[in-house]
Amino acid sequence: MASYEGPRRTRKTHPEAGSETPEECISQKDNKSRINQRIRARTMRLIDEQGEQVGIVSREDALKLAEERGLDVVEVSPNANPPVCRIMDYGKFLYQQNKQLAEARKKQKQIKVKEVKVRPNIDEHDLDFKRNHMIEFLKNGDKVKLTVMLRGREVAHPELGRKIIDRIMSELAGVAKIDIPTRREGRNMILILMPA
Repeated sequence: MASYEGPRRTRKTHPEAGSETPEECISQKDNKSRINQRIRARTMRLIDEQGEQVGIVSREDALKLAEERGLDVVEVSPNANPPVCRIMDYGKFLYQQNKQLAEARKKQKQIKVKEVKVRPNIDEHDLDFKRNHMIEFLKNGDKVKLTVMLRGREVAHPELGRKIIDRIMSELAGVAKIDIPTRREGRNMILILMPA
């Protein structure tokens, strides 16, 4: 006897799925520029694949010229009068554009905020250790959030926290500058430094 497996699930498909031409698929992904049949202008200033100006031609002539060469007509400047269109391989153009964007993102340096926490009664060696870490973070191009934590009766004496902050700032004078000045947040005093 066979066991019951429940209702059979089938993948739902759109009735018109797969009916688009490659140009329509590309156009749906990137609505910024119109290509081939989607260009509305009757006449256009046409530039060929080498960058030479063909002149002002009708849309049908431009499409025929592009089809002969196996390329696409892409509207480059729709606001010009007449609009400027270029004959190019649109798929290759999109690929190169995405590659350039990825390369630009790769070269971009993301600035991180590293936090260093200290107490007003911190020991000399511990303070040196934290200061060296702060110098390392700043030399790497990151920002540093210095948090002086006040506990118990220390909250009534914020000058102790200010003393620590002033001391650290004097030791980091050539390496860092103040991004956001010292402020109190509850029991903590916070200062954000950036590389000089």
